Amino acid sequence: MAACWGAFTQSVSLFKKLRFTGLALLAFLVTTLVVNAQSYTFNTVQIEGNQRVEQGTILTYAGIARGERVSAGRLNDAYQNILESGLFESVELEPRGSTLIIRVREFPTINRISIEGNRRIKDEAILGLLQSRPRRVYSPTVAERDAALITQAYAQAGRFAATVTPSIIRRSDNRVDLVFDISESGVIEIERISFTGNRDYSDRRLRRVLETKQAGIFRQLIGRDTFVEDRIEFDKQVLRDFYLSRGYVDFQTLNVSSELTRERDAFLITFNVREGQQFKFGQVRAVSLIDNVDEEDFQDVINIRPGVTYSPTAIETVITRMERLALQKGLNFVRVQPNVSRNDRQQTLDINFEITRGPRVFVERIDIEGNTTTLDRVIRRQFRIVEGDPFNPREIRQSAERIRALGLFANAEANVREGSSPDTVIIDVDVEEQNTGSLNFGANFNANDGIGLAVGFRERNFLGRGQSLSFGFNTSADNASYNFGFAEPAFLGRDLRFGIDLRYATTDGRFSDYATTLARFSPSLSFPVSENGRLSVRYALQQDEISDVEDDSSQLVIQDGDAGALITSSVGYSYTFDNRVTGLNPNAGILLRFSQDIAGLGGDREYLRTVAFLGAQTAVLNEEVTLRAIFEGGAINTFDGNSRITDRFSGNGKIRGFEPNGYGPRDLNAENEDAVYGNIFAAARFEADFPLPLPEEYGISGGAFFDIGSVWDLDDDLGGTIDDDLILRSSVGLSFLWTTPLGPLRFNFAQPLSIEDYDNPQYFDLSISTSF
Repeated sequence: MAACWGAFTQSVSLFKKLRFTGLALLAFLVTTLVVNAQSYTFNTVQIEGNQRVEQGTILTYAGIARGERVSAGRLNDAYQNILESGLFESVELEPRGSTLIIRVREFPTINRISIEGNRRIKDEAILGLLQSRPRRVYSPTVAERDAALITQAYAQAGRFAATVTPSIIRRSDNRVDLVFDISESGVIEIERISFTGNRDYSDRRLRRVLETKQAGIFRQLIGRDTFVEDRIEFDKQVLRDFYLSRGYVDFQTLNVSSELTRERDAFLITFNVREGQQFKFGQVRAVSLIDNVDEEDFQDVINIRPGVTYSPTAIETVITRMERLALQKGLNFVRVQPNVSRNDRQQTLDINFEITRGPRVFVERIDIEGNTTTLDRVIRRQFRIVEGDPFNPREIRQSAERIRALGLFANAEANVREGSSPDTVIIDVDVEEQNTGSLNFGANFNANDGIGLAVGFRERNFLGRGQSLSFGFNTSADNASYNFGFAEPAFLGRDLRFGIDLRYATTDGRFSDYATTLARFSPSLSFPVSENGRLSVRYALQQDEISDVEDDSSQLVIQDGDAGALITSSVGYSYTFDNRVTGLNPNAGILLRFSQDIAGLGGDREYLRTVAFLGAQTAVLNEEVTLRAIFEGGAINTFDGNSRITDRFSGNGKIRGFEPNGYGPRDLNAENEDAVYGNIFAAARFEADFPLPLPEEYGISGGAFFDIGSVWDLDDDLGGTIDDDLILRSSVGLSFLWTTPLGPLRFNFAQPLSIEDYDNPQYFDLSISTSF
């Protein structure tokens, strides 16, 4: 009985549901039939309220023709089409017999745009972001989009809580003033950058790689301690490049987390990385897959040796060398592909550089866009290929890198697309120009010369030709110098740099009892002679004069003063070798300079002047400590008598712990005990820079140094009254290096070890810190 009653109850419930569904379906069908059954035929369409928009334009949006039978649904579609045109605030369609009345209210015209509440971003910068413009139709959608763009600009500046509210003020003649009311909020800085998963390199070392920085004491000037998402993506790439160049081929940035602090006033950024193992090069050899091509010739250009830490830069360098050799042998369309064999047990990578024949593809043309100031030829000369040459993808990438290295463009990209035929390509070069000129006003301070004024102007893209133009002056309490320089980097259309330098300088230092005046004109030419070597040749015409010599000065100085102004005409050369950037070891580099000048081509002076410089540095202890060694030396050999004091070497700055002119030959018989300098100098400096247990955001690190050297030898020692023998001086000391927006400052505290009675020690000096 219960089962029967349950079945009956379910049947009744099902019947009710079916009855309700049927009634709903019936109501929908009736409504649809009624709506569709209601139709209109309009012989006249009357438009009201339009001022700027033509009637024909409104009719086109409506899509209703005279005499056409129109349903109520079609009228609704016409209403939506007119409203969605974005030209009207409101739209109304009123059927009145055989007449359709369309009433519209047009959006007003923007009279002016005002920006209020902004202090950190200027009006001009904000207006440049907007799509809304005066004398254009106001659109609420566009205004909201503009507000979002302004908010994004503030987020890029680290002000994530900034709000922008657009509003309008109605004026006569259907015009409005569009106002963007901005609440800027405060800057949300990056309080801490940390890493997880790093074992071989400390957080401190990895933070130095990143473009993003922690907030420091100069946060108002640096501007890189705010959270910018695009900058984080860039940091991930440079972090990968850092590890790859050190042999960590499996390195990954797993994720980057950014969290707001509890007070919501700063970001905490954490890079989660996986370092992997460090690999070295194993066997490296060239393999030819082209008949009649001797692979031994290509083996000779491989400069990678087994056991060296793996680096992608080394691979690219060898490929470039091999492809260049192939061109020299007249082999076109040759491609070099590195085939890598991995040995996880020994942690080595064997490289086979396979020499193959690539597809026969030619360059049809090179199209350049984006350069409004820079001439096309400045960009084109960075390509080693021209129209009609065989296409080489690697050469295109390297050309783009050379364009970016010019420093004239914010960005430069070179992309390839198919040309007019399958065997040709078109190279599209897209550049974004940036400001290349600078005008600097500043003050400088030197512990020896005091406070000075510096003004300088430099243009690196003069008249869009890629030429460099500079001039300026630098003064201190006792010295002044005026400089002018011009350089053409591609003289005669070749990799030949032509330069002209003009200089006028006066000195009246407190470390000497005379004044000097120098005027110099020097044209020069420089060109590469090897992968890391460059040779420069020059001519110099110089006039120098020693004046205001005191009566109680050294007889050598008095003689030079009596000689008056002398003309020196000389030719010279300089050779420079620098692998600090292009070397296989990213932690070490060498800089070598050797120059000689021969005077005697006319003028009043005849001598040979030789100067040499060798500097090397490397990073140790997981790159926490930088070791540096510098060796310098110079000699002047005269052919016409005694050397002049302005030609001899003073040794200033070569050995810390001594005042300028504080060591070397000195005339002790003169009342002023003048330093008279020497014909030869030599110095060696050994330095170590290391971190200090201070908050990293202070930008302060430590250093230690040991200097040794001397200045000696005179053509005339005044009958033996001047000691010009080789007497070594030396000093040790500690340094504090402070990275500031004005430049890296170095505070040196020195203690002379080897010192003569007549030397003048200096226990402290302040200078700009340099690597070499």
